[in-house]
Amino acid sequence: MKLTRLFLPLLFLIFTSCNSIRVVSDYDTKANFDDKKTFAFYKPGIDKAEVSDLDKKRIMRAIEAELIAKGMQKSSSPDVLISLFTKSRERVNINDNLNWGFGYGWGWNPWMWGGAGRLNVNQYTEGTLFIDVIDAEKKELIWQGIGSGALSLRNAEKREERINKFVKDILAKYPPGSNKK
Repeated sequence: MKLTRLFLPLLFLIFTSCNSIRVVSDYDTKANFDDKKTFAFYKPGIDKAEVSDLDKKRIMRAIEAELIAKGMQKSSSPDVLISLFTKSRERVNINDNLNWGFGYGWGWNPWMWGGAGRLNVNQYTEGTLFIDVIDAEKKELIWQGIGSGALSLRNAEKREERINKFVKDILAKYPPGSNKK
């Protein structure tokens, strides 16, 4: 019984404290991604992103590293343009950690349902990063990846680490069908 009392709250804590990033993507099914080998950043789009200049640099460095790792090259006459957009919102997570227990014994409540618990309130910022891939010739959006998750605001290293994770998870779905190979 004591093992159950320890295991359930621990399991609950693990699942509620996960820093997962939710990723979705969409693309133009008529676009040919096989001939998209070079990229450049789309400055007008990036300038509009509501994020600090330091975070823009971090995001752009992470995108560049991921695309180069996929075999693409940065170019002044690119096949695709990369733009980004960000959103954030404050979230509150409330957990009621009751110590549910079972018991057997004499007295007023022999089944001992319930128990004392603690209310945990966690406030955090949830960020969403949109990465747009635009056909440079047609000036049309051909792929979009979106990642949402909790942001780490602690220090520059943790922030950069989190941004790298966001970008890696989003671009794992680019180009379409690449994760099936």
